[in-house]
Amino acid sequence: MTIDAIDTDENALLAARGQGVPVAFQGVVKEFGSTRVLHGVDLDIRPGEFLSLLGPSGCGKTTLLRILAGLEQATSGVVRIDGADVSTVPTNRRDLGMVFQAYSLFPHLTVQQNAAFGLERRRVAKVEAARRALDALRLVGLEHLADRYPHQLSGGQQQRVALARAIVTEPRVLLLDEPLSALDAKVRVQLRDEIRALQLRLGITTVFVTHDQEEALAVSDRIAVMDAGRIEQIGTPEDLYLHPATPGVAAFVGLSSIVPAVARSGFVEVLGTRAPILGDAVDGSVEAFVRPENVRLGGSVLGTVVESTFLGSMRRSVVRVETADGSAALVRVQHAASERLEVGERVTLSVDAVPVVVRPRGA
Repeated sequence: MTIDAIDTDENALLAARGQGVPVAFQGVVKEFGSTRVLHGVDLDIRPGEFLSLLGPSGCGKTTLLRILAGLEQATSGVVRIDGADVSTVPTNRRDLGMVFQAYSLFPHLTVQQNAAFGLERRRVAKVEAARRALDALRLVGLEHLADRYPHQLSGGQQQRVALARAIVTEPRVLLLDEPLSALDAKVRVQLRDEIRALQLRLGITTVFVTHDQEEALAVSDRIAVMDAGRIEQIGTPEDLYLHPATPGVAAFVGLSSIVPAVARSGFVEVLGTRAPILGDAVDGSVEAFVRPENVRLGGSVLGTVVESTFLGSMRRSVVRVETADGSAALVRVQHAASERLEVGERVTLSVDAVPVVVRPRGA
């Protein structure tokens, strides 16, 4: 049974659905000794929003989540949940649900007992806790496994139990710290979609930490892209992909070829095409970030195929070309699966005249 098929009146968690609460970071700084890992982060998360913190390892996204959870203390700055300053409030009084990469289930407790654990810690009567735990398990599709133990479950099932345990207390905010990274690819896609569906039905404000851009793009209302302890850009998945504010965002969100080009007066000449520049205009020798879906087979630019990969509904090939200044570049092109290219084959390319991000060459 899918979550959409569950009757709201028959499930206490769905019946209690709210509109979510706002979360805010105001000038949050975090230092470990002499090393500053967060540089005055300001971030407003809307009620009921699914916001992802996206960035490479070491960018500060997990530290920011742990500060929200109360597992780390900010060096300075304020954290607010529903308008109240919780910067010094202990974790167990912040009313949060948390799911981490490690499932952290109690091996000696059944699935239902694991799901009910948070309720019993809050001194909810055992009968009521058991009933509400079954409601939570029903939402993640595991009520039929309530009497099993964690070692009898797959990785995906164990993470669903961890999710049920996180939502059973009806927290104000749900925190997800790379909860899918330990799962295989197919299960990861299935569970991420289930998490999103569950979040939408419950209306809970959710903060999701991931280094996987595909995950973030698939499930988020908005994404905050982080690098070196700062937020580089925040926006919808479409905004970040189509209008990256910086070369760093363009490089991290989506797939791009970095191609030598020449910029002048707000435009860039790249592989024979004059395209508008996204963001700050620069003049002179630059590198342009060209998306593979904006490159076409056929045109005036001659190149040699060095790689071609079949991806089911399409192919993605890499073509080595020589640019106008005599330098070489590897250009990815996305094309029909029926257009089979062989390594070493000579082809021609063209680039669509769509806006692109550029950076000074060698930056």
